[in-house]
Amino acid sequence: MLARLKTIVVEKPWGRTDIPLDFGDFGDRRIGEIWFAHPDGDAAPIMVKFLFTSERLSIQVHPDDVDAQAAGFARGKEECWLILDGQPGAELGVGLNVVTTREALHDAALDGTIVDMIDWRSSKNGDFVYNRAATIHAIGGGLTVVEVQQNVDCTYRLYDYGRPRELHLDEGLKVANPGPVHDPRDTFVNPDANRLLVSGPHFYLAHLAAPIDQTLLERATGELTFVPLAAGCRVGGESVRLGEAVLLTDPLTIAIDLGARALLTWPA
Repeated sequence: MLARLKTIVVEKPWGRTDIPLDFGDFGDRRIGEIWFAHPDGDAAPIMVKFLFTSERLSIQVHPDDVDAQAAGFARGKEECWLILDGQPGAELGVGLNVVTTREALHDAALDGTIVDMIDWRSSKNGDFVYNRAATIHAIGGGLTVVEVQQNVDCTYRLYDYGRPRELHLDEGLKVANPGPVHDPRDTFVNPDANRLLVSGPHFYLAHLAAPIDQTLLERATGELTFVPLAAGCRVGGESVRLGEAVLLTDPLTIAIDLGARALLTWPA
């Protein structure tokens, strides 16, 4: 049995008008995010979303569980990104390219030179990046990304390219790691491979392709979120298309056609 999550389509100034029709026909709307509303709302531990970027997003940082709970949030925010499409020149900013101080970062955020302190990494189809809490980061333009994250609305913006949105320098720099970050989970994902990409501490994430590795499914327990990345995915005999996400409890009901692929995630 499956439960289809409500799809939320969000327009953003940095979004795109060339969203693949597999996601729906949005006309000339500038779509930045497609995410999925869990029936448990803020109590749900995991959120999945698609991002479509035409320009750089804000430079930001997320707190860990301890710092987030001290600030009144249910949990911190760790997340990961799988690049589904990277246009020429596309980049992700992950951590800094220098070790610095919070005082220097504060000044750099005010005058914009923080942009040059970011470790901008060339990003292509299949790149996978795990973004730990406290990592100063930014998503560049020209990307289609699927993001899996701890479910919390807690983002501290450090720099936003002059856009008229609030910054959170004091809160963000208090929790930020003021240096380079390289996570051992960062990798390249073969679209035809079955692979466990994340195994905690906050969630599990598996990339599935046909023929599905049954040992991966056997590890999946509790409430599972299934997210197709191509046509040809089914749960319990029901088709689940790209641009949808469903909840299920029995991973053995998942079927994927040759050439198709999907993500499966569940709480740790």
